[in-house]
Amino acid sequence: MFVTETFARFADRLRGEPLPAPVIHHAKRAVVDWHAALYPGAVVAPATLLERALAEELDRGGATLALGRRATVRAAALVNGTAAHAIEFDDIFRDAIYHPGAPTIAAALAVAQDRGASGEEFLRAVVAGYEISTRIGAALGRTHYRYWHTTGTVGSFGAAAAAGFLLGLGPAPFAHSLATVATFAAGLQQAFRMDSMSKPLHSGRAAEAGVLAALAAREGVTGSLDVIEGESGLGRAMSDGPDWNRACAGLGEVFNIAAMTFKNHGCCGHTFAAIDGALALKSRAGRPASDIARVRVATYRAALDVAGNREASSAAHAKFSLPYVVAHALAHGSVRLDAFSPERLADPLLRSLMARVEVAVDPEIDAAFPGKRAARVEIDWKDGTSDSWLQPTRKGDPDAPLTDEDLEGKLQELAVPVIGAARAAALSRTLWSLEAVPRLDSALA
Repeated sequence: MFVTETFARFADRLRGEPLPAPVIHHAKRAVVDWHAALYPGAVVAPATLLERALAEELDRGGATLALGRRATVRAAALVNGTAAHAIEFDDIFRDAIYHPGAPTIAAALAVAQDRGASGEEFLRAVVAGYEISTRIGAALGRTHYRYWHTTGTVGSFGAAAAAGFLLGLGPAPFAHSLATVATFAAGLQQAFRMDSMSKPLHSGRAAEAGVLAALAAREGVTGSLDVIEGESGLGRAMSDGPDWNRACAGLGEVFNIAAMTFKNHGCCGHTFAAIDGALALKSRAGRPASDIARVRVATYRAALDVAGNREASSAAHAKFSLPYVVAHALAHGSVRLDAFSPERLADPLLRSLMARVEVAVDPEIDAAFPGKRAARVEIDWKDGTSDSWLQPTRKGDPDAPLTDEDLEGKLQELAVPVIGAARAAALSRTLWSLEAVPRLDSALA
């Protein structure tokens, strides 16, 4: 049996078997977190620019964009998938170096709205997308992440699986949808090593690609079923020959959606351990940032490769600047959306502190990546004393999770400025009781 067929059979079983209550709850947590990231991302570029670019696909169709504008299914998946990744507040599956929610939930919601699916069907589709894609991502691993943006590549599988589930694809067409989307999968790391809008577009394109692959498979379009493990397939082309038997092990028994990381800072997740360590030192020392002479951060190599830039020339660029976000945490006590306002980006005192932040690779911490994300932070004070802190994980990781109350607070913090308190409160009530919602074409429109 090919890998695509193994995943297809899992999805087919998922339709009829009862899901454990904790799995449904974790799926709701993922959907709440996705909406928290969606709304602020929907009112900034590139999502706003995509609306202009896709004008012919809007104001018609069975799906909706974040603020209620009608859209075709593919356009909604593309725009919402982009918006949910735009502000860098969306979820992470740590072992795969992957943001599953932005593409997977965008695709699932677009199809669910178009078909009038129930809340429970929608949640099951989200679970299918998360379980299949996170296993592919973890198998591709660190070798894949050297050149490829996993959210763009692997996110295509999450979107195809969620869309195919909601379209009612049987095992054969479901497998073909995965086979087809494998050859759509793309997203280069180099695309966001400079200041650009490409990174969130990867997520949106993955959502759209998954929807297209599922719709095509429904109509009989076939793919190469061995495209994942074949000699010239995904695993060999984009990684170092992953163990696909291991990737498929535990399907339906171990649910990766229960081990998500939900972001506590509004920037690149590779910076989080350093931010948390800096905040811990700031709290323990009780001293102002003006007393700092030098900050040293030692962490894993990928954090420096992706977020080592010292320019922070724009909001998008600053979110991938470890020196900038650590300096901001020490100066202001947090790294939320206001950290990337024009005033903060131009603040000479913050820039001065940023210049005193040194970054390096710690071999021991690097060896534990991606399964563990740690950082060592040291501060030299102007009076000649020093403090150090080893941050072994990130707040929001599965071993230090955000609570439901934390996620609700995040939703309100990020959604209210965009949609208002009344609508945000109504949205929250719906999201936390999704399994009881009879139809999603109106509930989340």
